[in-house]
Amino acid sequence: MINFDYLSKGLNGLARAHEMSSMAGHLGASLVAGYFVGERHPDLDPEVCEGIESDLDQVMAGGSVFGTRMRKNAKIMDSELFAAFPKEKADESLIDGIAEALEKNIKEPRESGHNVIFASIAIRALKEHPDFATPSITGGIRKLIGLFDNAHPGSGYYGKAKGRIYGNKITLPEGNDGTPHYTDVAGMGGAVMDEIIKLDPKVHTQGYGGLVHVNNHAAAIADLALYGYPELVPDAIASHHRHLQLWRNLPNLVDELGPMPFAEFSPFSAAYWTSGKIPYDRALLTHRVKTMFGFDELAEAIDAGPREKEAYEKLRYLM
Repeated sequence: MINFDYLSKGLNGLARAHEMSSMAGHLGASLVAGYFVGERHPDLDPEVCEGIESDLDQVMAGGSVFGTRMRKNAKIMDSELFAAFPKEKADESLIDGIAEALEKNIKEPRESGHNVIFASIAIRALKEHPDFATPSITGGIRKLIGLFDNAHPGSGYYGKAKGRIYGNKITLPEGNDGTPHYTDVAGMGGAVMDEIIKLDPKVHTQGYGGLVHVNNHAAAIADLALYGYPELVPDAIASHHRHLQLWRNLPNLVDELGPMPFAEFSPFSAAYWTSGKIPYDRALLTHRVKTMFGFDELAEAIDAGPREKEAYEKLRYLM
């Protein structure tokens, strides 16, 4: 199991992230996700739990690129994000305020779906543990989600000649570009599972958070439906479809970037954490555990059948 303290500290981190930046939400969200991975898999090998907790400890110690390493002039340090708030009376009805903040920016993909990802994991945690739904925590998370109101969809890398371009500057192909059409959670989840199954090192693209965020964005939408906000789902799914289109239409830059790197083992296995080959790119410290969490949530939300096992086998390609 993962220590319960990571859940409360993660919520504190989400609630204070607005004092640093919208992307600082990564820090608290990773702690909450790590706790839920342990809760869903109570039989995880101790080495996996230790590895996850090590990642989360590094996040709190300032190891994340999304903390003060990104914002050198931040008014708050990474470690301060996770401190307890003064004791307040909890009120479960305050959770609705997070959904209300999300409703204002959910119709467009914002920063590769982070508006939905951060709001959804907070909602899930607070619905399951309403004793944390205090004015400070819910109010702070609401402010975090509000930071995405005018955010762009993220950016993609289109090769040396064009460089990085924001998604709102990209004109997608007209007509059928091969992106699956879906209007519900099952269709969206199935489409994402299929993309994971098709992962191939000979296809190397960069942008819009990669398939990591396509997966986590979809999982967050599935949880919105499950935890009481189905009215947000139609707009959220339409926005996710745009996110998937942007990602699918990135050029294959394997000739420039080389084969896509991937892990030898699944992160749910002890071998991943004990092999001495744990990969750390500029963002994986906060994304590894959130992707483990997101994959679980998406698989639980849909009837994936044999596709789930196939996708699980390919999860290491995101690690």
